[in-house]
Amino acid sequence: MNYRILRAPAAEFVGTALFVLVGAGSAIANQGGAAGLAIALANGIGLALWLGNKIDALTLGRYVLAQLLGAIVGALLIKATFPASAVRMSSLGTPQVAGSMSLIGAIALEALFTFFLVSAVYGTVVSPQGEKVAGFGIGLVVVVCALGGGGALTGAVMNPARAFGPALVSWDWHAQAVYWIGPLVGAAAAAGLWRYLLLPPGVTDLR
Repeated sequence: MNYRILRAPAAEFVGTALFVLVGAGSAIANQGGAAGLAIALANGIGLALWLGNKIDALTLGRYVLAQLLGAIVGALLIKATFPASAVRMSSLGTPQVAGSMSLIGAIALEALFTFFLVSAVYGTVVSPQGEKVAGFGIGLVVVVCALGGGGALTGAVMNPARAFGPALVSWDWHAQAVYWIGPLVGAAAAAGLWRYLLLPPGVTDLR
């Protein structure tokens, strides 16, 4: 068996578990205050790289499965370690849409934030012309999206896995459509833009 093909999914699993633990844990600890600063990673990035012809469908499937499983494990760790009352009150940090937001507005906001995040990934990681400041650039986009209103309005999730894990463990499916449709639309739009307009010719594969 070629164990090297499992390295990237394993990293996705561990990374998503960590970010759900940090993001949802922050939401529980802050009860919505500064939690948006910790809600981030984009599962939509995997879809974007596939749509941009950077990874194949099988690799995409491994990434998505690894992230979803990682998100569930992260949520279970929160349930096992955080105070039960805080966990119950916050539904394990499951992201919530503000009552002032419509369904379409919330989807559009998550799509817009994910578009910017995936664009940052393409500009710093995928493009050979990009400066090698990926971690800083991507993290900065996440912080800007959270501070720009997403944290208070939708949670600035930009990541279906981040919403799915806590929702499954707490069985709180509030506005799950927002956290799947929005990021996937935003990721697809960014992938199309970079694939057909912005990437240099010949940059076609990350496998």
